[in-house]
Amino acid sequence: MPSAVVSRQGADAVLRFGRFAAMGAVTALILVAGVWASWGSAQYVMLTKGRESGTVEVTRCGEDTCAGPYRPLSPGSQPRERVVLEHSVAVREGRTYTVVLKPDGGEAVRSGPAGVLHAWVPMGGALLLASVVVAGGLRRARAAWVLAGSGFVLITAAFLVV
Repeated sequence: MPSAVVSRQGADAVLRFGRFAAMGAVTALILVAGVWASWGSAQYVMLTKGRESGTVEVTRCGEDTCAGPYRPLSPGSQPRERVVLEHSVAVREGRTYTVVLKPDGGEAVRSGPAGVLHAWVPMGGALLLASVVVAGGLRRARAAWVLAGSGFVLITAAFLVV
């Protein structure tokens, strides 16, 4: 074999590896960002031992938040005149929700299955985005379908439970 052909094959292998490494890093970054965005709320919903839990009757919603009085369900928890929930399609004025209070006591996160699924919605979006990178950049169709299917199921389940 001429040395030009061998050199060309080596260059192609280096470029393939470079593309694989870059797209793998982008995929990992997207997935880590999804976990990071979800864990901010999910940790309170999933790890409830020792946390204050109760109900909030939403009496007022603003542009970004909803608020209402807190009634405790867990021992040692104190009633509060006002706690704040993130305003989203999952929270409506006039309804009562089970919640877990964040350590500062002024903010609450929905608990139960709806709260868990709602907390992990950013991860569902990250899975959908990562599937595009895996399919296009890594050229791994099956893995991309698994990622996309997982993200779709997670987001759909959150939508149905809310």
